[in-house]
Amino acid sequence: MTRPVTKAVFPVAGLGTRFLPATKASPKEMLPIVDKPLIQYAVEEAAAAGITDMIFVTGRGKRAIEDHFDKAYELEAELLAHGKNKLLKEVRGLLPAGVTCSYVRQAEALGLGHAVLCARPLVGDEPFAVILADDLIDAKVAVMKQMTTRFAEHGASILAVQNVDRSETGSYGIVSAESFATRLSRVTAIVEKPKPADAPSTLGVVGRYILTPRIFHYLENLRPGAGREIQLTDAIGRLMRDENVLALEFEGRRYDCGSKLGYLKATLDYALKHPELAEDFRAYVESVAKSR
Repeated sequence: MTRPVTKAVFPVAGLGTRFLPATKASPKEMLPIVDKPLIQYAVEEAAAAGITDMIFVTGRGKRAIEDHFDKAYELEAELLAHGKNKLLKEVRGLLPAGVTCSYVRQAEALGLGHAVLCARPLVGDEPFAVILADDLIDAKVAVMKQMTTRFAEHGASILAVQNVDRSETGSYGIVSAESFATRLSRVTAIVEKPKPADAPSTLGVVGRYILTPRIFHYLENLRPGAGREIQLTDAIGRLMRDENVLALEFEGRRYDCGSKLGYLKATLDYALKHPELAEDFRAYVESVAKSR
């Protein structure tokens, strides 16, 4: 019987250099999309998939993430004293009942694979999810829920993938895959950030994974790869020697919030559907469009 996925790893130790100076003193994962930080959207997605143990791989300067999910006695007392019950409920409800948070430090920036390896003591011998918060995905069914459902059926590691422009393959892990079910394929090869002319396909891996614990064996024995980092992609390529690895073309719209343009697109689209802001914001956007 396949064990359910109850743990998610959030690698949040990156420096966020593409957003400097905004990220000089604040983690990129705390950048807000309207009124919630990126990391909260990621945790909500994991919780929607039934995941209860949130594991954050942090680094220096990331204390704001811990504080965000911690209890804020002074803030709650202030909101209560002023009768701001709606805000109080939102602050207290950042984590659903039964969800816990754990933190482990990545002392050096040695790549995504190394960050995942840092979580090994907290993951143990269980399948687990990896979620990159700067890949924000708007979906009717949470992408991680789509993935855990397929994992329960097949018991194999799963990578979330989408077709990307061939000119952009150098920014992704790219897979070759053989389709065998709706939106689901068996991965036959994976390569990290190939040049467009060398890419085996245009199926790019985005920031969602479900991995079996066997991945740790390969991560701890890897030599640095592209960028002199421990690449998760390389470990997945070796994992395929032992086990099937599947690719899921998920349903939903992805925003690359690690880029300024993707972040702005997400902010615009989420504001246009925000229950309190949508009407007024849409009117403003339309007025700006007419005036240009």
